[in-house]
Amino acid sequence: MHVIHMEYDVFKANDKIAEKNRKNLDRHQVFSVNIMGAIGSGKTTLIEEAIKNLKGKYRIAVIAGDVIAEMDASRFRKLGVSTIPVNTGKECHLDAKLLEKALNEIDHENTDILLIENVGNLICPVDFKLGEHLRIVIVSVTEGDDIILKHPMIFKTADLAIINKVDIAYAVDCNTKKMQEDILSLNPDVPVILTSKHDFKSLETWISFIELSFKKTAEK
Repeated sequence: MHVIHMEYDVFKANDKIAEKNRKNLDRHQVFSVNIMGAIGSGKTTLIEEAIKNLKGKYRIAVIAGDVIAEMDASRFRKLGVSTIPVNTGKECHLDAKLLEKALNEIDHENTDILLIENVGNLICPVDFKLGEHLRIVIVSVTEGDDIILKHPMIFKTADLAIINKVDIAYAVDCNTKKMQEDILSLNPDVPVILTSKHDFKSLETWISFIELSFKKTAEK
């Protein structure tokens, strides 16, 4: 009897392409951010806010991944940034091969920061590295304050965790302190930011995190 470890081989192959993507991005000095989160968590809105506040200082490009990606892609294009939609079809995540193809359409010489909107899911994107420099997970209070412990792995692998829509936490009976504690119980070193599109100070914290991370990577 021969046991074929197909899952391992898929991940191993993906990791090789991800490493290639990372070298490609580093060679062109493009800083990449993989933004993950469930449908309705507010990924698109937070990306829009980052674009609005960073495009005056940096050259921004976006890869918009979704089962049908054109809708979000059109929102980013309206902000005047280069946007590549990636339709995953039946797949519930972006993978390194899809990103590799999308990178061929990016003008590397005129891009400083690449924002990657992953498919709306808290499970599938976990195991698929893209070659990104920064992994961010966004969760909304509307998903319930037990959402973190239901999806532990994505928080364990994140470089930043965002709890979004905190201004309506009371309306959905959500305990944001519990959410923070749950995230830190899984990943004690991860920064946690609370955001609301109605609170620009919180949005500044999110945007500043991207900018600071970009500068740190550029200095290496």
